[in-house]
Amino acid sequence: MGGSHQHDHSHVEVSAKNAKKLSLALLLTTTFLIVEVIAGFMTQSLALLSDAAHMFTDAAALAIALAAIKIGQKPADDKRTFGYQRFEILAALFNALMLFVVALYILFEAYQRFSHPPEIQSVGMLAVAVLGLIINLISMKILVSSSQESLNIKGAYLEVLSDAIGSVGVIIGAIMIYFSGWMWVDTLIAVLIGFWVMPRTWVLLKQSINILLEGVPDEIDIEKLRNDLLSLEGVKEIHQLKVWAITSKKVMLTVHLVAPEVDYKKLHQQAFEMLKHAHHITEMTLQIEDEHCLPEQHHHLSHQHESHEGQENHSH
Repeated sequence: MGGSHQHDHSHVEVSAKNAKKLSLALLLTTTFLIVEVIAGFMTQSLALLSDAAHMFTDAAALAIALAAIKIGQKPADDKRTFGYQRFEILAALFNALMLFVVALYILFEAYQRFSHPPEIQSVGMLAVAVLGLIINLISMKILVSSSQESLNIKGAYLEVLSDAIGSVGVIIGAIMIYFSGWMWVDTLIAVLIGFWVMPRTWVLLKQSINILLEGVPDEIDIEKLRNDLLSLEGVKEIHQLKVWAITSKKVMLTVHLVAPEVDYKKLHQQAFEMLKHAHHITEMTLQIEDEHCLPEQHHHLSHQHESHEGQENHSH
């Protein structure tokens, strides 16, 4: 039982570390968001308001990601045997949808402004954009190491990244307006910010939906996995292979191995080690069958080897 407990303990430690990072980034982002909204209206800059809209989704993304970690830590119960970890994916999905809505609003506002660009105070616009870029770079530094571990943190990180690029766009726009007086540049920058964020949002949306639909995770090569299982000593065929993810980086597998006249315990051990090291899967149910078994005997063997697999997991 020791191995399982240690794994849970380390997962909680990682979550606590991520929560601390998210809290700090959220505090920075929210403080600047208030400044940017006020400045956007004062300077009449749509680019600043576009940046503020993304900053708002950044803050929301960070808040949702934080809530996802807190809720994800709730233990499993009789109603939810996997616990609440999938809330992270719902949070990522909500973030992506929210970004789409914001981008559409900015494009609509820009369309209306192209014909009547308002007078823009470029110096104020520049000062706020530089401050925004600094805040974004600090937030990115805080989140970058954890963004590879969690789709949830990755979603928040991508929003901060897109916002940093938005701030660069606003800085360029402010300088151009100051020297040339072309007010329409502000609207153009706002539109470019909207288009910049769309593809990244689409990727996040696609990954989230794939996990919710129990799709094979992107990092798993199902063909190689199938061949690796078939190459195990004594395995004649495999069926009922299912691979899915509960949340990012938590991949599950079930499979039936048809292997007559083998040492079941040895085969089980080999399969477990191969899946763990070659495919980074540790949560699995392996059912080993004799091809001559009758259907009711399959069930009995399945029960034996699933419980054995549980013991194997704990011992590793």
